[in-house]
Amino acid sequence: MRRILIIFTFWLLALPTTAQNLLHVVVAGLSHDHAHMIMGQWKRGEVILAGIVEKDTALIARYKKAYALPDTIFFTDLASTIDRKKPDAVLAYNAIVEHLGVVEICAPRKTPVMVEKPLATTVKDANRIAALSKQYNTPVLTNYETTWYASNQQVYTMVHQEKAIGAIRKMVVHDGHQGPKEIGCSKEFLQWLTDPLGNGGGASRDFGCYGANLMTWLMQGQAPVAITATIKRIKPDVYPKVDDDAVIVLEYPEAIGIIEASWNWPFSIKDLEVFGVSGYLQAQDGTHIRRREKAGYEQLTPTTPAYTDNLLYLRDYLAGKLGRPNDLSSLENNLLVVRILEAASESARTGKRVLLK
Repeated sequence: MRRILIIFTFWLLALPTTAQNLLHVVVAGLSHDHAHMIMGQWKRGEVILAGIVEKDTALIARYKKAYALPDTIFFTDLASTIDRKKPDAVLAYNAIVEHLGVVEICAPRKTPVMVEKPLATTVKDANRIAALSKQYNTPVLTNYETTWYASNQQVYTMVHQEKAIGAIRKMVVHDGHQGPKEIGCSKEFLQWLTDPLGNGGGASRDFGCYGANLMTWLMQGQAPVAITATIKRIKPDVYPKVDDDAVIVLEYPEAIGIIEASWNWPFSIKDLEVFGVSGYLQAQDGTHIRRREKAGYEQLTPTTPAYTDNLLYLRDYLAGKLGRPNDLSSLENNLLVVRILEAASESARTGKRVLLK
């Protein structure tokens, strides 16, 4: 019997600790359609939903039906839910303008926060978020779909570690789709996504943030010298309050970045081009890379990245295994992203080149 107990004990110790390693999270809001991603992760057993804080009863009913969510995990007050559930982190899937309110509740409780992109609608809000993060020593991270693209991560490695194309001279990022109404975004999402206060702008914010985030990363945290932007409303009958097309030019001392963000593409697009002194790399989508040197084009397959989604990254970040200042999710990177986007709005409004202060 003793021998059996010893074997059983060793068997228990040898069991995978996946369940123990799963993050316990509270979801703040469901009005951002990216909330479907966390629900998918929950259905696959990749995260534990300690609670969902949402007041919209119709939205709650729809999510309950779609994902067979129990009544017991729904709450209406974030502060009391955190106090009761003691989550590892809060994931915010609400309007961008509401991110500050989430951090104001979480930071004093030492509860880490990960918001959906972008960090904030204004530099003022972003700076307040940073101040709270510093005051309470509480992480605030930003989640982008493109952070987990194997292609983007491989391009960064080839540029900075392998020196495959020499120093960066030009970056071009295309992001967007046919338009949020055109692709069938939910009415709750559209309500604030197409509101200048709720989102800070239209396509220029919704998709301009991707390019600003990637370029800040590729330039290893270096701020651009100046911003020049052309922001248009091509479909005013569809989007009367916000822009739907933007070209934002970032000037660096020895490089140029061009962000093309739009709700007018003929299809969904998220690609990244990096031109160096000796060659060119294009992350065509999440899994394909094209390389060109003088001899011609070469198709590359990226290696498996260290992190394939936000939860794996967040788990290791909270465990103290990560925390590089220039990470795509980092507060430092995303403070600069908001500064770039606000400068772009000013440039488009005034018709002038704006020096980044």
